[in-house]
Amino acid sequence: MHDLYLIVEIAGQRAALPAAFVESVVEVDEIAPVPCAPAHVFGLFALRSRVLTVIDTMAALGGDRSEPGEKQAVIVHVDGHLYGLLVDDVDDVIAMDGVPSQPRALLSNGWARYSKGVLEHDGEPLLLIDVAAMIAGPLELAA
Repeated sequence: MHDLYLIVEIAGQRAALPAAFVESVVEVDEIAPVPCAPAHVFGLFALRSRVLTVIDTMAALGGDRSEPGEKQAVIVHVDGHLYGLLVDDVDDVIAMDGVPSQPRALLSNGWARYSKGVLEHDGEPLLLIDVAAMIAGPLELAA
């Protein structure tokens, strides 16, 4: 049986998001900031008359906060709520067999927190993203 994955790029790393979580991919530009929100929460965005929380994946990984402006976001649903995950690029939806394996290299703390393992596609390793963990943010916030 094949599982479907959306291939994205985050912080220069190609990664796979389980397609079962993905609703759509959109361009977002007018994101309202949320005062006192954790650093990985970029703000709020209105999509088809619904307000959703936009997650800054760069900040969640421990990097600098993303700059304001037009961005690509993967709209995901977790526990009945919609979220936007900011990504650098969206590639394609692919079908892959198999289970994720352990990474062959040491991952940074951010990637280690958000990775469910590595999938191989055309000889290229793709980190499998734990969507719920990415939304929850860094461990010190999730505790």
